[in-house]
Amino acid sequence: MAFTMHSHSGQFCPGHAKDQLEEVIKHAISVGYKTIGLTEHMPRTELADLYPEELDDPEESLAVLAPRHEAYLKEAQRLQAAYSSQIHVLIGFEGEWLRPSYGPFIKSLAAEPCIDYFMGSLHHVNAVPIDYDSSFYQKAVESAGGTEEKLYERYYDQQYEMLQALKPRVVGHFDLCRLMSQDPGRDVRQWTAVWEKIVRNLQFVAGYGGWLECNTSALRKGLAEPYPCRTIAEEFLKLGGKFTMSDDSHGIAQVATNYKKGLEFLESLGVTDVWTLGRTPHPGVTGTEKATLADKKVLVADIKQSFD
Repeated sequence: MAFTMHSHSGQFCPGHAKDQLEEVIKHAISVGYKTIGLTEHMPRTELADLYPEELDDPEESLAVLAPRHEAYLKEAQRLQAAYSSQIHVLIGFEGEWLRPSYGPFIKSLAAEPCIDYFMGSLHHVNAVPIDYDSSFYQKAVESAGGTEEKLYERYYDQQYEMLQALKPRVVGHFDLCRLMSQDPGRDVRQWTAVWEKIVRNLQFVAGYGGWLECNTSALRKGLAEPYPCRTIAEEFLKLGGKFTMSDDSHGIAQVATNYKKGLEFLESLGVTDVWTLGRTPHPGVTGTEKATLADKKVLVADIKQSFD
């Protein structure tokens, strides 16, 4: 019953990931996945939001993003049908909350009939990337007031803006702000204002029934714990929060990477089950009507058996 709710391909995230989307799905089937959520990055709409590798021809780089998203949705639906007897394919995208003005655009993308859900994610603070490289991370720190504590405060405030506006079913890498921190393993409870904002955000997610992903990409990037870290995960569980499971893969080589470690991490927290979605009909949608989605509980022990 292995699954992921967060994945990318090089076909639709060129320069950011590897491999064709179909090859990613075929590999997911080969490792035992029964469900895969496709969550390519949504298109950005402003020149200021391009990454360095997109700046050789900024106008063209921006112009291709929306058509690429449309091509992704078309291909995702084809693959959903082609492999429906082997794997349950959910179609989604990863939201990019750079500023509140992106909120209505994200909602419009989510309204597409074929879209089942989206990831509510932050990769920026004050519109500056925090997971791209150390130089950009330092720029984000300076924009937030010059200290990592201030950056964390701003990150969780902007995350709260996103949560209030969108109420995403799945919240992506809740504590991504620690990835390039000078001390990613710090106990954030020592920063009183930061911890208060974290608890506020967790309460909000639990209150509307959102899920946090146990995202194992943190482990392959050198962190000691998945996203979210133990302290945050424990607090979310106290609030009755639920987890889903993600490898946040960016190509075949990262499908199910560190899954066993991630599952053992959940077990150490006392988590016995995680959640995914089932769609009806599968595959496809009828006209302009969205599929019906049902929450599906999956035992952590059952997923572990897939990798024994």
